Amino acid sequence: RDLVRSRGLGDVYKRQFHLFARERVGWQVVEVGLGGRLDATNVLVPQVSVLTNVAMDHADFLGNTLTAIAGEKAGILKTGVPAVTAETGREALAVFRRVADEVGAPLHLLDAAREVGDLEVSEHHTAFTLDTAHWGRMRLSTPLVGEHQASNAALAVRALELLPGADRPTREAILAGLATVRWPGRDQIQEHGGVRWLFDVAHNTAGVHSLTGVVDRLDLPHPRVALIGVLGDKEWDRMLPPLLDRVDGAILTQPPSAPEGRRWDPVEAAERVRGAVGAGALAPGSVLEVRPDFAAALREAARRAAGGTVVVTGSCHTVGDALRLLHLDPFPEC
Repeated sequence: RDLVRSRGLGDVYKRQFHLFARERVGWQVVEVGLGGRLDATNVLVPQVSVLTNVAMDHADFLGNTLTAIAGEKAGILKTGVPAVTAETGREALAVFRRVADEVGAPLHLLDAAREVGDLEVSEHHTAFTLDTAHWGRMRLSTPLVGEHQASNAALAVRALELLPGADRPTREAILAGLATVRWPGRDQIQEHGGVRWLFDVAHNTAGVHSLTGVVDRLDLPHPRVALIGVLGDKEWDRMLPPLLDRVDGAILTQPPSAPEGRRWDPVEAAERVRGAVGAGALAPGSVLEVRPDFAAALREAARRAAGGTVVVTGSCHTVGDALRLLHLDPFPEC
């Protein structure tokens, strides 16, 4: 628990859980803050545990291998509490299975590649078909954009199936819930000022691959300009190449809300990318520049992408600061 105390999270969760109990909240969906095993949320004994996919993130706290990170995540598994995951990586899945067996947690697997069918992804929604044991075949649709969001939604439905029978929502409630979800900054696409904007909070390599999957699937207009601001403790050297390979230009900047101790050096990042051009880190003809002033960088990205697309990404701070400056959808404080 030293990690929890050092991050000041214990008292925050204590107040939240006290509030939920006082207000007699019927159901809570509680996201782990960091890892799982030592996270303050792990004092709860849930009805269902959900293990999302494992990626290299927070390695300084959780370990520098996927196996180590999977072990920390698997720490939320409880005796007799059913769990579900859409993880496909062999190493991480082996850890999930081992820990589930050790603690006696029934583990259910979602094979999204096989079970999520008839996928349809547009700029405004994602739709797919899923066969369920309790509600039959369902055609599900969500405003969240991307193939990965179909997998996420299917995982949520599988989790609901594992609830006790009397507590399961109706088919109609599931359809309505997915159709009305709002999650700003997650592959959010909208027109503003003669530009199509794509906002995505991808803050690690796995998130960037999900974002580039959306860019590849949608016919976003050119010129495409990426506005990128990453935190300094992230693997930005791995995050940048897939993005830069799909745009006509990029501006590296510093989001003003980024914590002082976690800020990256966009000048260093640009120099490293330019040094790797020969290795294909930058698409031919792409223009890369650094503008540390965030407001100026945002204006320049919009100017250069006139009639085309600006992709704003790299962190919650980057997306949140951009949405606030553009006076678009409200975004939670980072």
